[in-house]
Amino acid sequence: MSNSFPLITAQMLTLSHFTGGIAQTNGWLLRLPDQAIAIDAPEGMSAWLSSQGIKLNALLLTHQHFDHVLDAAAIAASHACPVIAFAPYSPDLTLERLFGISAGISFSVPPFTVTDLVTESSSLDLLGTSWSVLHVPGHSPDSICFHSPAAGHLFGGDVLFRDGIGRTDFPGGSTRTLLSGIQNKILTLPDETQVHPGHGPSTTIARERLQNPFLLDD
Repeated sequence: MSNSFPLITAQMLTLSHFTGGIAQTNGWLLRLPDQAIAIDAPEGMSAWLSSQGIKLNALLLTHQHFDHVLDAAAIAASHACPVIAFAPYSPDLTLERLFGISAGISFSVPPFTVTDLVTESSSLDLLGTSWSVLHVPGHSPDSICFHSPAAGHLFGGDVLFRDGIGRTDFPGGSTRTLLSGIQNKILTLPDETQVHPGHGPSTTIARERLQNPFLLDD
């Protein structure tokens, strides 16, 4: 099952998303009339982009768990676009070995090249505005969020969900590290910031600060 939903159109900026793959992972598409970027690359997203005649200027990866990057190689090849991430491609980060062993099956993520490595000090010029990078490990060592202050969007991968946070039982995971990053780097953003996660519906900083059961004090 996969779908796309127009969510926001403001000042010629349009946001939609594709949901696909075994984990029902969101891949986000943000575009102007003459530019487009994608955030994450779940299985099936490359064909979805092609079906709409969309040409990407860049692919951003929030982290490399397999469900977020299965179509990264296909998208990079089809669009000849930069691939932006925190770390070089790594089968250890994709978790393909772990999930293959646990499921008793053999599968692999098609290798891709990360053309642009970013850190928390990086500033990206995308769609005519500045984007910051927030490194928030705990779900995965390479987990980052992409924040556009001007547009009011945060693409958070599997860091923060509506009423939830990312799993921390994978290699390199840490609940304490993840919660610290959310409290110190995410919840300090403006209340109206739209949070677009790797799974499930969008939310806002204000809502999650007040209602997310993982973030409320006892």
